[in-house]
Parts: sequence; structure tokens; C-alpha cells
Amino acid sequence: MLKKIKGTTPGKRHRLDIDRADLHKGQPEKSLLVKGHKKRQGKDASGHISVRHRGGGVKKRMRVIDFRRDKFGIPAIVKRIEYDPMRSANVALLFYKDGEKRYIIAPEGLEIGAEIVSEEKTEIKIGNCMQLKNVPIGVEIHNIELRQGKGAQIVRGAGLGAMVQSKEGKYAIIALPSKEHRLVSLECYATIGRVGNQEWKGIKLGKAGRKRMMGIRPSVRGTAQHPDSHPHGGGEGRSGVGLKHAKSPWGKNVAPGKKTRSTKKSLRHLVRDRRAKN
Repeated sequence: MLKKIKGTTPGKRHRLDIDRADLHKGQPEKSLLVKGHKKRQGKDASGHISVRHRGGGVKKRMRVIDFRRDKFGIPAIVKRIEYDPMRSANVALLFYKDGEKRYIIAPEGLEIGAEIVSEEKTEIKIGNCMQLKNVPIGVEIHNIELRQGKGAQIVRGAGLGAMVQSKEGKYAIIALPSKEHRLVSLECYATIGRVGNQEWKGIKLGKAGRKRMMGIRPSVRGTAQHPDSHPHGGGEGRSGVGLKHAKSPWGKNVAPGKKTRSTKKSLRHLVRDRRAKN
């Protein structure tokens, strides 16, 4: 649920935040934190900036998230729902019957005290994980594997949910949140339900300083830069770009409509493109 902040300062005047009153207020589970996690600030192994506009920000602790859900047949109790600074979705802390603890992405409607399980075939219940061959058509799913045993790779962000459209041979046709339809092996695992924290997309930060606290530095338009810094820079007055001459800072052609998708990897299991009109 979004809450409006009382506009006592210019930074709070238009601020919209998520009400986190129901989330756990203490420290994260210490045994599930990544030890020695270090911010990279957008720099590669040689120390050069490989991703621009990164740096600074509040210190964060990285949680180990169980995307594999490979404790088959062992029930787990949802102990608490927590905020995770590394992702848009919240996380749920599970206590398994054998004593192990794990974090998972918290689906919408998952309640504290609920019992969930991961198995090849199990009950259609929010938070349960099972193979796609046993998920009925029309059921909403998230945390979907693309390769069996590798762990969930797609549909992991806040508010996202996919759906099993049909099953053909060894594959299920999955309707993704982007409206794309994709073939996924029936042996792959997925979690029942939609990812929670759907209100996340309605957040308004209110001021530039909050963006800096998130570790995101300012980005400057190419046309506002010096010609040595960007192909769009220079010129007299407010000179436009022109679609035929649109370039990246490194001179690559990035005019609107330029396709950057890998045909070898991505299109092999594509059934319907996300841009399709019909």
C-alpha cells in the first residue's frame, strides 16, 4: 500500500512511499547474508567504468535467495516477510522442518505461518513450487526456470506474474508479463502465484538525493555535452539529434528501432514477440 508523505519540505511534497508497517523490523537472518559482499560501483575487474551512472549509495547487505527451491518434499513455515534493498520484491524467510532456513521471493498473498513445499507435483497453493508439466493451464506463476536445475531466471520482479497458456510435446507455452509467449521445458520448476509488492511501481522518490542514496548518479543528455564527450554534443544553441544520426557515447548506431537482441539465444524458443500487434 502506498502512503503520501506530509509535504513539510520540498523533498517530501510529492513523495509517495510504500507502507512497510507489516514487514519485519529487525535485522536480516545472519546465516543467510553474503560474506565479503563489496559494491562494484559500475567498475570492471581492471577498475574502469563499464556501467555509467553508478556510485555512492547506502551500504547494503546481500541476502542469499533460494531460486532453485531444491529441498523437495520437506515442508517449510513462513516465519516472516522482509524488505530486501537489492530487489524490488520483498523476501520471505522459511523455516524448514529439518531445521534449515532459506529466503525466497515473497509472492502476493503469502501469509506468515503458512506452510509451503517444493515438489514435482503438489497442491496448487501460493508459494508452492512444482514442475510446469503439473501446473494447470491458466494458473499464474513466477520464478520460472529456463533450464532444469539452474534456478529461476525470469519473472522475479515486484508485481510480475506469468501464465501457462498451453502444453505441446516437451514444452509449455508461457505468456510472460511483457506479452511475449515463450517455450519452456515441462521439466522446469515454477512457483505458484504472482510476485508481491505490486505497489513498488508507484513510488515517487521526491528528490534527487534519494536517487543518490540508491547508488545511482546523474545522467546527462548527449546533446548537452561537449562534442569530445558525446557524438550528440556541440553545435550552436539547442541542436537536436536526428533519428538517422542517433549514436551511443561510443559512436554505435542506436537509432530507435535498432534491434539489439541475440538471435541465437533468445529467439530459439520464442513463439510470439512482445511487439506483435495481434
